[in-house]
Amino acid sequence: MNKPLRIALTKGRLEKDTVGLFEKLGFDCTAVREKGRKLILPVPDANLEVVLAKANDVITYVEHGVCDMGVVGKDTIMEMNGKFFEVVDLGFGKCRFALAAKKGYDFYSGHGVKTIATKYPNVARTFFESKGMDVEIVKIEGSVELAPLLELSDGIVDIVETGTTLKENGLEVIEDIASISARMIVNTVSIKMRHEEIENLIKLVKECIAND
Repeated sequence: MNKPLRIALTKGRLEKDTVGLFEKLGFDCTAVREKGRKLILPVPDANLEVVLAKANDVITYVEHGVCDMGVVGKDTIMEMNGKFFEVVDLGFGKCRFALAAKKGYDFYSGHGVKTIATKYPNVARTFFESKGMDVEIVKIEGSVELAPLLELSDGIVDIVETGTTLKENGLEVIEDIASISARMIVNTVSIKMRHEEIENLIKLVKECIAND
C-alpha cells in the first residue's frame, strides 16, 4: 500500500465538518475524534493521515508539499493566494466578506481617502482597487467592529455570518464582497504524482455533497 495521503484540516468547525463528511463516506475517523493533543492522526481504512493546523498554515503546508491536500476557508485562500489547486467547494462553513460602517453613514460620499480596518488587508485592497478607490488600510487582529466606534476607521471589511455582532455594535453592511465556504485544495505536484488516489477521493467527496 502507498504511504497515506496527508490532508491538513483547519482546526475547529471546518475540522469537525470535514470529519463528518469523511464518516459519511464510511471512513473510520475515531483517532481524529479522540485526538487528545495529537496533531497528526491516522484514518487507516481510507489510507489518509490528518494534520490539524491553523487556516494559514494549512495553505503553507499544502503549498510546500508536506501535505498533499487541505481543507480551508475561501477567506484564507483569498487573503493568502498561493500556488495550489482549489478542487471542491465543500458547501459548509458558509459566510461572506462584507464592507460595513456605522449605521446611517454614507460611506461612498465625499472625495477624501477612506480608512478601512480589517484582518484581511489583501481582500480589502483588491475590493477597493476594483472600484478605483484609494483607501488607507489598518490591520486589526482582534474585534474589527471597534475601529469605527473608536473613529479609527470609516468602515471595516470583515467576515459576516448573521450580522448580529454588527447590529449590536451599531454597524450595518454597506456591500457584500464575496461568498465564503470551505474548499478542498491540492498540492500542484501531488495531483500529478498521486493522481488516481486524489481524483478518487475528490470523486467520492463530490458525490457525497451532491447526494446530501
